[in-house]
Amino acid sequence: MTNCKRALLSATILTSITVISANSVTAQETATTGTALGRIVLGAGADSTVAIDTPQAVTVINAEEIDREQATTVGELFEMVPGVQAIGSGRVAGESFNIRGIGALGSADESRIIITVDGAAKFYEQYRLGSFFSDPELYRQVEVLRGPASSTLYGSGALGGVINFETKDASDFLTDTDQAIRTRLSYGSNNDELAASVIFANRLADNLEALVALNYREAGNYSDGDGNDVGGSEFDSLSGLIKTRLSFGDDMAQSLTASYTRWNSELDDTAYSQTGTLGFGTVDRDVTDDTLAIRYENPMLGNDLLDLDVVLSYSNTQVEQSDAQFLAGACTAASLFCDSNYGYETTSLKVENTSTFTGENSETFVTTGIQLSHQDRTAQTDAGGLGYHPEGTDQRVGIYAQAEYILNDRLTIIPGIRTDFVSLEDGTGSSFDDHSEVAVSPKIAVHYEIDNTYSVFGSLAQTQRVPTMDEIFSFDADEPNSPDLTMETANSAELGLSASYLNVAAHNDALDVKATLYYSEIDDLISRDSTAGTAYYENVDAAKIYGLEVEAAYQSDAFFARAAYSDVRGKDDATGETLSSIPGRSLNLTVGTQANELGMQYGWQGNFVDDINYGATRYSGYAVHDLFVDWTPQQGVMEGITVGFRLNNVLDTQYENSLAGDAGQGRSFEVSLTRAFEF
Repeated sequence: MTNCKRALLSATILTSITVISANSVTAQETATTGTALGRIVLGAGADSTVAIDTPQAVTVINAEEIDREQATTVGELFEMVPGVQAIGSGRVAGESFNIRGIGALGSADESRIIITVDGAAKFYEQYRLGSFFSDPELYRQVEVLRGPASSTLYGSGALGGVINFETKDASDFLTDTDQAIRTRLSYGSNNDELAASVIFANRLADNLEALVALNYREAGNYSDGDGNDVGGSEFDSLSGLIKTRLSFGDDMAQSLTASYTRWNSELDDTAYSQTGTLGFGTVDRDVTDDTLAIRYENPMLGNDLLDLDVVLSYSNTQVEQSDAQFLAGACTAASLFCDSNYGYETTSLKVENTSTFTGENSETFVTTGIQLSHQDRTAQTDAGGLGYHPEGTDQRVGIYAQAEYILNDRLTIIPGIRTDFVSLEDGTGSSFDDHSEVAVSPKIAVHYEIDNTYSVFGSLAQTQRVPTMDEIFSFDADEPNSPDLTMETANSAELGLSASYLNVAAHNDALDVKATLYYSEIDDLISRDSTAGTAYYENVDAAKIYGLEVEAAYQSDAFFARAAYSDVRGKDDATGETLSSIPGRSLNLTVGTQANELGMQYGWQGNFVDDINYGATRYSGYAVHDLFVDWTPQQGVMEGITVGFRLNNVLDTQYENSLAGDAGQGRSFEVSLTRAFEF
């Protein structure tokens, strides 16, 4: 048995023993020390609650953890989230996500995971390119809702789950005064990465605040544990955020928030394939991603029937490619290697209302909503359109309702249903028939608080995913398009146990543990069929995905620890082989201590991944160790400056995650200097 397997097995046993036998202390007192599982979840339902009390697997990553990670890409933030990881190599333009075995390098899984930024839906798919382009410096919080039960509030097709990114607020930096500036410089040694950011926050009036942020990041190729350069991983990017919030009305309860983000990277002679090292040569590529979200919130004080939340959003991702260096004369016909423009432009309106009904021993929140969206997909080359990346429009109308019934503050029952009307229209000029479908996604979830320490929860959900424009309209000279595709249908079940303890090892410390078993059967999977004479895509046999997630967090005045364990299993019903999207069993551990009088935190983080086989292909397990120190001097000339230091991959381990497409980064030290001024 390898060291990785021993660590994974030990973690499973230890966590089980903790949940079952640590009943010598209870959570009957009020804790002054909270854990990561005690963070408020905003996107799981009408009654905002803490993560450990939700009847589904939810993880919240806060600003402190984002800063501590010193991440180059947002995907690096998910190492501490069980069942979630970035896929597609360490290249910034090659990043997509995998949740519970949903998401793979070679397929259009972007449509099976819903991503939002300040409520604006994000979507992009292109061959050998990632689906999300952004910088971690833009965000104050990230919520990950795992499993298809999220479809009710966010849209049919969330087979894997939902990732919500929330941008920084001016109020994050305005504590004692009306103006603040925060600057941050960081450096990474492995790839000579240099990043700089500046944030200006201003309270213009008692009811009006604004924030402006600008980030620049550049790096060369990174090297793996054996010292080999990973070609095409060099980059530079410029990103920014403008965000305002206006409060008004009785008690300033109403608010209007507008946020605009932009991310841009323009590179010459970068690797054509950003999702892994392949022999596609180089290309000049300019990626620009814009997101605008305008949100109106009105709790209608004094009226329990009305609590409005309206989001109008616009997302536009454009990729320009030119001067591909692959084959001489490769652009004699429309192909991947012609000068080209790809894009997704999406406009969406979401109107949601929550009504509250209060009984003698019960409280009920009923959320209803409608979501309208219009998406244009473009793809043009100097030689014409691309049949295997067809243009078109995707129009959707989603209607949903969800109730949260809470009895005696112990039993919570959450039924919900969503219906999405989807219409796809071809834009290639090939006269393909429009494709229309109606997807229905019902669910029911239950959470029961046994006592002040233990709770059980579970859910049943069905989620349907309508085929994308790519899947319906793609064609080439040998294969026609696929008008007869049917929706994918996922039937899923979850069962979990959570426990909260106080005074475990010290006065007023806290330990939270949440374990979730899940099972999902996906019928009518849509898969690429390259056989000449057959449709470009086809529905294939079903697949089963099941697994276990365990998340634990400990916090005291002096120490903190966090564990994220994930064991995902999945097989193709037809072949019996492990699905290529299934990640290796993993355990992420963080252990640290804090000396508040010195303004210092330091600790160790370990990421252990087991080996995994996909038929004849085998990926070895590995262990990567990181060290971190954060120091904010409390006096002297450095008072107010935060120094962050990380030593990543301390042992310079050579490793490759099975979903990455390339070897991981070798040893690197990361250092950052952050200074905030209020005036």
